Amino acid sequence: MDGRGARRNPYELTEESPVYVISVAAQLSGLHPQTLRQYDRLGLVSPDRTAGRGRRYSARDIDLLRQVQQLSQDEGINLAGIKRIIELENQVAALQARVAELQAGLEGAAATLRQREAAVHASYRRDLVRYEDVQQTSALVVWRPTPRRTP
Repeated sequence: MDGRGARRNPYELTEESPVYVISVAAQLSGLHPQTLRQYDRLGLVSPDRTAGRGRRYSARDIDLLRQVQQLSQDEGINLAGIKRIIELENQVAALQARVAELQAGLEGAAATLRQREAAVHASYRRDLVRYEDVQQTSALVVWRPTPRRTP
């Protein structure tokens, strides 16, 4: 089952489906297979493994390999820096997912609160009259105290 509660087709290919062997992944990413093995050892791009321990790369892994290559060659960032960038991007994505989850929970709680408030309002007695505050006027009232009587 996926996160939405519906059953997924086990044969459905997604961006995360591990389908490419290392030679195909190397060709698709424009890198040498040994480079892919090194990236795996360093934890930069960690593909899924088969029962026989063979690497299987997904489309997302291929995109990540291209990103590592671009950061390394075009931006001149070393592999340790690239690893930290990837970790931070993963952390940001996880936090964004958590924020979306919390927002959904907050919206659900607000809807429940509105329903409960409506139920309370609906339960008011209809024979009661709502008190309306008297409007203020500009009328002037003069007060004159009466003199005190002495005993």
